[in-house]
Amino acid sequence: MSIKILFLEDDILLAETIVDLLEDSEFMVTHVPNGQEALNQTFIQKFDLYLLDINVPLIDGITLLKELRESADDTPAIFLTSHKEKEMLKTAFLSGGDDYITKPFDNDELILRIEALTKRNKQNNVECVGLLCHDEIHKSILYDKKELELSKKEYELLLLLMTHANTTVPKELILDELWSSSEAGSDGVVRVYINRIKQLLPDMTIENIRAVGYKLVS
Repeated sequence: MSIKILFLEDDILLAETIVDLLEDSEFMVTHVPNGQEALNQTFIQKFDLYLLDINVPLIDGITLLKELRESADDTPAIFLTSHKEKEMLKTAFLSGGDDYITKPFDNDELILRIEALTKRNKQNNVECVGLLCHDEIHKSILYDKKELELSKKEYELLLLLMTHANTTVPKELILDELWSSSEAGSDGVVRVYINRIKQLLPDMTIENIRAVGYKLVS
């Protein structure tokens, strides 16, 4: 699964060089030249890392990250900056930055810092039950390290079973959690989704506790 990076840099020539470097390392990069466009992109898609220059038009990098942190966005962030003053770097960290690298920089060092930060954050956001792992960042579930192709309801149902692994999840709870009062939820509909999920998990067991509910056995 590719790492998605939002890259904020107003120096177009430098940006093109860094984008080439990152894409050669198999990162997916969205480059924007100003803070407002960066903010707009955070509403459109979810990123694994923010790589932010500080002195950019419209919204500077520090103000941008501060706004994102205030809205509960905890995506890891690295400041890419020419600033070396301790006060500026302190402000960058206080705004929610996780790391910084000063210009000019070594290409290998930039890649290593990105890999280290995203790896640490991924480990903190993946919970596993047997061969199943929930990736909180990407809102996906992996089975034996491969991402499952799930509908929204299948994803929510499997996640509910994972959250309560080895305990019976009552049918009533499933219906309450996954179906609103305006939707046509029923025991039969739940059974269809359960059977579909079972087909995707050949080496795991989902028990049907008769007249009660379902249990994911790890």
